[in-house]
Amino acid sequence: MNKLTVIYPQAIEQTKVKIFEDIDRYLETKESLPSFEQYLADRGHYSEQIWINVWLNKVTNDISKNEKKQFLSEQGFEVQGIDRKLLNKLFRDEMRGYLPFDAMEWIREQFEGQKEKWENRYYDAKENHYKREQLKKLEGQKVAIQTEIEDFAVGIMEEQYDFIYLYVRYFVAKQLAADIKNNVKFQSVDTFALEEKLVDQGAFNPSAYTTVGTFFEELTGDIHKTLHWGRSFYEYQTYFFVYEGLISDYLSELIPQKVLEQLPDDLKDDFFETFHEKLSASFVKGSITQSFYDVESYFIEDIQQEYLIDLLKLADVPFNEDIHREIFEKDYQEREIKQKEEEEEQKRKKEAEERMMQDIFGEEYDPSLRRNVRYVLHIGETNSGKTHHALEKMKEAGSGLYLAPLRLLALEVYDKLNAEGTPCSLKTGEEEKIVADAQHISCTVEMFHEKEYYDVIVIDEAQMLTDKDRGFSWYKAITKANAREVHIIGSRNSRTMVQQLLGDADIEIHEYSRDTPLEVEKKEFNIKHVKKGDALICFSRRRVLETASRLQSDGHSVSMIYGSMPPETRKKQIEQFNAGKTKVIVATDAIGMGLNLPIRRVVFLENDKFDGTRRRLLTSQEVKQIAGRAGRKGIYDVGKVAFVSDIKKMRNLLLQEDEPVHTFAIAPTNSVFERFQRYYRDLGTFFELWDKFESPKGTKKASLSEEKSLYQLIAGTEIEARLSLMDLYGFLHLPFSKNEPVLTRQWEDKMYALIHNQDLPEPMIKERSLEELELSYKAIGLHLLFLYRLDQRTEAIYWERLREEVSDFVQDRLKTDIRKFVKKCKSCGKNLPWDHSFPTCDACHAAKYRRYRYGDEY
Repeated sequence: MNKLTVIYPQAIEQTKVKIFEDIDRYLETKESLPSFEQYLADRGHYSEQIWINVWLNKVTNDISKNEKKQFLSEQGFEVQGIDRKLLNKLFRDEMRGYLPFDAMEWIREQFEGQKEKWENRYYDAKENHYKREQLKKLEGQKVAIQTEIEDFAVGIMEEQYDFIYLYVRYFVAKQLAADIKNNVKFQSVDTFALEEKLVDQGAFNPSAYTTVGTFFEELTGDIHKTLHWGRSFYEYQTYFFVYEGLISDYLSELIPQKVLEQLPDDLKDDFFETFHEKLSASFVKGSITQSFYDVESYFIEDIQQEYLIDLLKLADVPFNEDIHREIFEKDYQEREIKQKEEEEEQKRKKEAEERMMQDIFGEEYDPSLRRNVRYVLHIGETNSGKTHHALEKMKEAGSGLYLAPLRLLALEVYDKLNAEGTPCSLKTGEEEKIVADAQHISCTVEMFHEKEYYDVIVIDEAQMLTDKDRGFSWYKAITKANAREVHIIGSRNSRTMVQQLLGDADIEIHEYSRDTPLEVEKKEFNIKHVKKGDALICFSRRRVLETASRLQSDGHSVSMIYGSMPPETRKKQIEQFNAGKTKVIVATDAIGMGLNLPIRRVVFLENDKFDGTRRRLLTSQEVKQIAGRAGRKGIYDVGKVAFVSDIKKMRNLLLQEDEPVHTFAIAPTNSVFERFQRYYRDLGTFFELWDKFESPKGTKKASLSEEKSLYQLIAGTEIEARLSLMDLYGFLHLPFSKNEPVLTRQWEDKMYALIHNQDLPEPMIKERSLEELELSYKAIGLHLLFLYRLDQRTEAIYWERLREEVSDFVQDRLKTDIRKFVKKCKSCGKNLPWDHSFPTCDACHAAKYRRYRYGDEY
């Protein structure tokens, strides 16, 4: 092995050096010269170990893995597949006997019979040892002197801080005066937004700044590099960074000089004797580096708290310690008085704001109710008959109101009551169907109005109280219901929350259980095993359409349900399934909200969903709500539930006991707005106060993010100026898809038409694709929201009819366009399996990973 022949002589030379070192360490500890034979007796046996250690370490580190394998193979070892540790052990064992170096023999050759050489070695070792000890002692003396200098400097910086600060104050004052006079102000931007070009706004106005710190936030116009979380970034420079550097440089010269001037003479003399040079300010500076950095931050902090106008006046006063101290003490006292006045003013404002907040929001969200209302809770599982019993009570009453979570459910109850002989009208914001002499109304929960009285009000799906976006509508309906009797329908885990919300009210509770048991299938579901009566659940429109396409291509007749589908189309899809015209239904979790369907088995094609922020596992309540649709009473004796994976985990979610929820969503009510208008008239201020308002324990505020985003479009415009606060908020609160830019533009156009007393611009109807038809349906819905709010009911009839036509078009397109929704790899276009979890195929994903892993993309 060529490598061994190269490193072998190197190891011998290294061994010799270490043996000489061992001899010197031995000799330097002896008071008198020991004989060479005595050394051999005391240390000779270590020489062999020195060689072994040097040799084994060198061959282990310098010989490659492949060369080790080759050597061991030549010695008859089987080395294929063995790990690194075993390979090294075998190789080291073999190397122990490889051409051993006789260290003892070499030592004898060097010194045996050479008394003079051994004596010289002894005296040299003793002399080197003495020199090292002297150097060590000198270094100790130097460190002690440096420590003494540092301690003295720290004492000066602490005791004379105010004196040094006078110098810093004057230095900064002159620099500030020059910068404000000679430099220009730039507009404020995010310092990292380098793509935004700075705009020169002219000379600085000193009166615009209270403290020096507020001026330090201004931009210099330059760009500098900074560190954030260990990474380097370029950003626009503020004056803070400039003055931080200027003050640091100034202090690094001033403080060492002041320390040097005051150091005791005996310490300076000790320094000269030890270092053989005169003590300088530069040496002092190097000795107090850490202490200097600590105190430097205090100077910068104190300067920022100074009033800018005080320092600008100081710049014209030549430095004199007594005069500047007098000025500083006067400025400091005046600043203390001003700051105390400001703090008291802030305290008064805060107390006044707290009183105002208490007046506006105070008792509004107290659970105790102010009406003499009887509450009936219908608590139970999905498909347990609780909604049926509540509706029967409403039918018996002289007047009634049903509040649904979905337009489709409101429409279902409207149809049901009229079919059963109870005249009922429909109001959903986007449509009104008024039945002559009807004393009952079915509507969506957002349509609830607290001033209208009914004998019985039914509020469905009360667990929606916890929903961060819509929960406040249930809160308002439950707490403001104006009726003789209010029936509240909810899941088991909502019971405690609703009781908490109702406080000491008169409550009657009915609990319901399923008559049809649920049974989880033991085998993982495969689409080849789909059967009549199955409901396949996934969590996106795209996945619904792709799955339906696959099923249709396999010869199955399919109904579909997803969130953006028009309710009329959804109703037709459901009717087809109910009538047996379609055998299978593919749906999102919209199916879990009160829809009664003859479902034999619910199949979860996914165990997680995207909640707007991240993908997460379904909650127990979500699994129960959806799975509960299986096994329609009177049709099936048992409801089946199936999963494509993780059956045990998902079964546990289905069977686990519900954890009570205690937090419900709250939002502004009419009463809140009425009290707010005693103080302000603009919605911008209202949104600010709403953000400041601390939600009472057990509640969470609605973010009002959608209303705020719409408000930004018209804030400060004539729309805000010409509409009352309540009317404007009503238009901001209209229930439409505010994440669709087309609809928000349509909303804005209608608002301008409204205040100019012009006809509302008609929505554009596009029919080129299924997506365009669905968006056209939403656009007509938004138009209808305006028409009904403006009481233009005659025109609304035309648009309702047109919307029905668009819904029919959607129904027709579903039959034809569904073929296009084949799941394909977005990179190569290859068809993907129906249950493939990712948008790209395995081959494309692997290729992308290889490019990333080996840097080809870079």
